[in-house]
Amino acid sequence: MGIYDRDYYQTQRPGISIRGPSSVVGWLIAINAAVFLADGLLTPNNNEIIESLAAKVGTLTAPWLWWQFLTYGFAHSPWPNYWHILGNMLGLWFLGRDIEYTYGPREFLRLYLTMIVLGGIAWAGTSTLQGLPPDLPLVGASGAVTGIVVLYALHFPRRTLLLFFVLPVPAWAVGVLVVVTNLRGAAVLGNDDHIAYGVHLAGIAFALAYYRFHWNLGRLVGGRFSLDWLKRRPKFRVHDPDPFDHRNRQDQGAEDTSAEEDRILEKIHRQGIESLTRQERRTLEAASRRYQSRRPG
Repeated sequence: MGIYDRDYYQTQRPGISIRGPSSVVGWLIAINAAVFLADGLLTPNNNEIIESLAAKVGTLTAPWLWWQFLTYGFAHSPWPNYWHILGNMLGLWFLGRDIEYTYGPREFLRLYLTMIVLGGIAWAGTSTLQGLPPDLPLVGASGAVTGIVVLYALHFPRRTLLLFFVLPVPAWAVGVLVVVTNLRGAAVLGNDDHIAYGVHLAGIAFALAYYRFHWNLGRLVGGRFSLDWLKRRPKFRVHDPDPFDHRNRQDQGAEDTSAEEDRILEKIHRQGIESLTRQERRTLEAASRRYQSRRPG
């Protein structure tokens, strides 16, 4: 149990409060569900909302429509085909939360949106080369979700997942199955199952490269697309504790706190300080004050 999970850190507020999702994964699912419901309720006959958000093959050669390479990832097949959005959102919910925790909410959002955009561009490019009609639409978050599945298998290969919610298999096997299935689907010419395998493969390729080369999109863009300037945080200095200091710890609570601090310091080393969540920053600030107070003078 982390220190912020303990009873004395919980704030009780009287009355009823309505709050939004507490994670990026939750917000992504909420936005996708809102688009799906709005299209079904407001434009049930012509699906104008989904049609306007969908990317087309011809979007590639129409720069004024390039925003569709992002918005198509928040639109899905219209009602009554709810299996499309249900499958994507279940995958994002069950696997995406651990990936968000691993990389931090900001980096996870950058990663997710990048896979959507790259998947749409790759699909439009290959479709143009194949001579497909320019008005052929593309919708769905499956390219980004497929990339999340691969990242999950790379980070947690020995965890057990329920394939089709029935068969227990290790996560690495699910990752291999996803890659092989999409490679096979893309190789079969003339398939008419309406699955954009090229989008999936783009998400897979980016996820593999991201993991293999230890990329961090926050460092690559240099904060130019960050909204942190809207809410300035006080700067803090982190004191890296002496590893031999662990020998002086007497209780399990101190050991748990130290392990959490070590994990956060390792995360800074791998992904940069921008990847830290608000709670992780508070933990480091408290640790820094505690360790500095032990120093003589």
